[in-house]
Amino acid sequence: MSFGAQRDAWTASPPVLRVFGLPSWVMPLVYLRGLIGTRRTESANRHLARILAFIAGAVNAGGLLAVGQYTSHMSGIISSMADNLSTGSLSLVLGGFGAVGSFLSGAFVTTLLIRWARARQLESEYALPLMLESALLVVFGLTGRVFVVGHAFLDTVMLLCFTMGLQNAIITKISDAVIRTTHMTGMVTDIGISLGRIVTTLYRRDGDSLDADYAKLRLHTSLVGLFFAGGFTGALGFKHAGFLFTLPLAAILLLMAVMPVIDDVRRYRQTAA
Repeated sequence: MSFGAQRDAWTASPPVLRVFGLPSWVMPLVYLRGLIGTRRTESANRHLARILAFIAGAVNAGGLLAVGQYTSHMSGIISSMADNLSTGSLSLVLGGFGAVGSFLSGAFVTTLLIRWARARQLESEYALPLMLESALLVVFGLTGRVFVVGHAFLDTVMLLCFTMGLQNAIITKISDAVIRTTHMTGMVTDIGISLGRIVTTLYRRDGDSLDADYAKLRLHTSLVGLFFAGGFTGALGFKHAGFLFTLPLAAILLLMAVMPVIDDVRRYRQTAA
């Protein structure tokens, strides 16, 4: 049986697989493969966006406790740069440039990874940036206490900004720039727009369907709510567990990314055999 046929069979009915030659239950196969694989649905996009919004909120709040500033809000950082420039605090301005540049670099690297994998028809085109984000969160969790002090403070900020840039670019590319997960300004704006459309349509009673507006309202409201929940969880986690709180977040990302990578490894093994 070809790799494509095997993959379709797994998706239809997940069996006991042999991963790297060892029997193992891979759970839940169907959900994980659909969540970050190349065969995408609108439902998978919504689920992925909600999980990433929670993680972004947790990392953002934790970053505030760890380094004293949010690391996903480029609007705030750029505004701070302007304020610092007006007061002559050039070192803080340069630090802001480093943070913005790191966020931009993260989005840049995500695009490179996705296009590299897509050119090779890999199932893991979206999984690769998630795995990199997971690895960076592990690095931050294990070494953050060392690097958050002294001259390495800026390095920590840049690492977190790079990580958020990676993540935001993933869902931006998957959703064709409709959804963001690391900042909520656009989501709150979209909630206001949807509410305005719903109210005016109901008031006029013009018979227009509101299904699409209700769907957008549910999605955007859930993203804001999960970002908030992630922030609350991240604040508590960093307060009680410190930098190690990023390790379970990294594990969630790795779990989401693992199935497409396993698919690619199996295909490579079959091709090489």
